[in-house]
Amino acid sequence: MPENPANSEAGARRANTPPKASQPASRTKSKPTATSRQTPNPRTTTARSKTTTGSRAALRTPAAGMSASRQIDQRIRELGDWRGEMLARVRRLILDADARIVEECKWRGTPVWSCAGIICTGEIYKQVVKLTFARGAALPDPGRLFNSSLEGGTRRAIDIRQGELPDGQAFQSLIRAAIAENERVGAAKSKSARSSARSGSTGKATREAPVQPGAVKLLSGGNPQIAKGDGKAPVEAYIAAMPGWKSDLGRRLDALILRTVPEARQAVRWNSPFYGVEGRGWFVSFHVLTKYVKVTFFNGLSLKPIPPGGTERSGESRWIDIYEADGLDEARMADWIRQSAALPGWIP
Repeated sequence: MPENPANSEAGARRANTPPKASQPASRTKSKPTATSRQTPNPRTTTARSKTTTGSRAALRTPAAGMSASRQIDQRIRELGDWRGEMLARVRRLILDADARIVEECKWRGTPVWSCAGIICTGEIYKQVVKLTFARGAALPDPGRLFNSSLEGGTRRAIDIRQGELPDGQAFQSLIRAAIAENERVGAAKSKSARSSARSGSTGKATREAPVQPGAVKLLSGGNPQIAKGDGKAPVEAYIAAMPGWKSDLGRRLDALILRTVPEARQAVRWNSPFYGVEGRGWFVSFHVLTKYVKVTFFNGLSLKPIPPGGTERSGESRWIDIYEADGLDEARMADWIRQSAALPGWIP
């Protein structure tokens, strides 16, 4: 497989994001197991929530088995201020826009609304209620509701401050447009899968295959050429073939990622190790260049603080270049890894 040009020496000075990206499709929904004070919403599902960190408002861990509807009810009550009222208002607008919409709690208690894929999330910060649309960059916005994350290549967001309220009709039109875009993308993927099946491709993940490090070819910048594969074996082969001090750094990065996110998937794509969470896409990758190792967070624009590497063409990806003399700041890296894994990742 040819080397990803975004990770070449020249590509390192340009964008680091592959040309197309989409947000993860919604996962299988489970039936609600509890009711709220209000009439329970039959479209809700059960999900587990965690306490948030950073600048987001914290959410108390709910009782086991609490439905998503009750978790969001609890969230609104705990806020007890204008943010709770605003979250309740936009929630009603979202659910009233289409009867098929399902609400869940994911990623440390964040409300998520889906139909044929994620529509948007509802994040609570000290000064704003943020509604992040998974495919916002592809949506028409004649009402100019989007006012945040405008530089990203995939997502768009609406930051609502105290005293503000989006136009209800324009907002619901945006919700319906998001559903239509999810359905369009889903239909295109189904067509591609049928085409692959007719051509003999199984569409299954590549099997793990041991690779002999001595047989690995080094590409431009000393990056190991490893065939596309899923699991631990191809990643270990890549790390073993990283030249000089970079191999030790690769082992430390791999161990840190798996220690911080034990459920992380491993794979090699575009001659680079990739790490992701099932159903949420890839969140981090690293790649060898001549004098440094580049660690890329595909949702880096949403991290706090934002990793230093990036250009106007790099979309939502941000990265950090680690030179031999720099050493590895494990505390900072682990914090970025933890944040990144909790957010929607990149799905090719």
